[in-house]
Amino acid sequence: MPVKSTPKPPSAVAEHRRRLRSRGLQRIEVQVRGEDAPLVRAVAAALTDPDQAGEARVLLRRRFGPVPTRSLKDLLAAAPLDDIDLTRSRDTGRAVDL
Repeated sequence: MPVKSTPKPPSAVAEHRRRLRSRGLQRIEVQVRGEDAPLVRAVAAALTDPDQAGEARVLLRRRFGPVPTRSLKDLLAAAPLDDIDLTRSRDTGRAVDL
């Protein structure tokens, strides 16, 4: 008669990561110079602290966030058109005999 194996319980690390995911947290790994490690840890701590998270996100997004793309229409609307003559002459060109 074959022996039934019992399911292996999840490891403590796997269980810990599952709990973090259920709280909306994600584990990431980065590589930085040794001298920058305390700074990166402090940034990560600020992003997880409810009192500092909002201000930290605003500051980081303003400095390192993606540049919003603008359409050509938006760029033209924002272009400074002062001192530019936009009038056209109404010259119809030379007369043509058909």
